[in-house]
Amino acid sequence: MKKVLVINTGGTIAMSVEEGTESVKPIDEQVLNQNLPYLSKYADVVMKDMANLPSPHITPAIMNQLRQFIENELINDIYDGIVITHGTDTLEETAYFLDLTLPVTVPIVVTGAMRSSNELGADGPVNLISSVRTAIGPESRNKGVLVVFNDEIHAARYVTKTHTSNVATFQSPAYGPIGSVMKKNIHYYHAPLEREFYSINHGNGNVPLVKAVTGMDPAWLTFLLEQNIDGVVIEAFGLGNLPPTILPVLRQLIEKGIPVVMVSRCHNGQVQDIYGYEGGGQQLKELGVIFSNGLNGQKARLKLIVALQQTTNPKELQNCFEL
Repeated sequence: MKKVLVINTGGTIAMSVEEGTESVKPIDEQVLNQNLPYLSKYADVVMKDMANLPSPHITPAIMNQLRQFIENELINDIYDGIVITHGTDTLEETAYFLDLTLPVTVPIVVTGAMRSSNELGADGPVNLISSVRTAIGPESRNKGVLVVFNDEIHAARYVTKTHTSNVATFQSPAYGPIGSVMKKNIHYYHAPLEREFYSINHGNGNVPLVKAVTGMDPAWLTFLLEQNIDGVVIEAFGLGNLPPTILPVLRQLIEKGIPVVMVSRCHNGQVQDIYGYEGGGQQLKELGVIFSNGLNGQKARLKLIVALQQTTNPKELQNCFEL
């Protein structure tokens, strides 16, 4: 029987509804252990607790601790797959951080739940079983970190949370799921063509994320000139266009050596230097703004934090964001 490590980090999957208050919170620290008899039908499961945190409490530094935890476990034991339980609010960010920084071929699956453990129709147990089944599948190797939810398999690079409460919240808007968990087997339709790996020492980085809106006041960004920041990610309009009022601030940031990465606030597509008017993509490209290739804002932020540990050269950073 194959051996799977399940690492618990917290989230709704490890929470319960408190009687009387109807508040969802961590009540029973052993709630996930109740699933072991079901999981043992598929694999020899070793369950370890790394943390018990709501996902809004997760930081890049904690993501890096999780990376180190996984690397140490793989040094000390042999596993055919790894499953991580996580809160859904920041699940996509942790999954993508691990996808960028773990150089392993062992399948790594991240999952969670939208309904707490004692709610009617709790989705945590099914998601956990589906994740273990995915992790032991030989076809799951070399596909990067996976997110398994609602019987769908998503690539960490593409997946995002799309609904506040629906159990089908995780979707990959531009590409769709890469596979499905069937009754009898795991089936893949396609997989990411490219894999990236960045060797890092820490998860620290001060990179704010700014969303472009109509009528932006440059004062919203001017204060960044006085902050000790490592970079900025901005979610631009459409193909990659910004209000002309904020261009002087962006120019000053770039002249200070602070990388400015641009993504689109659209769910599909990527930014390009198409429009030639003031604030258009062509002008931003000439200014030195780094164009990303379809990542959403939260993932581009993590990629910049990781990539800056490799290089601060603008051209090399641009190459990183073209992958």
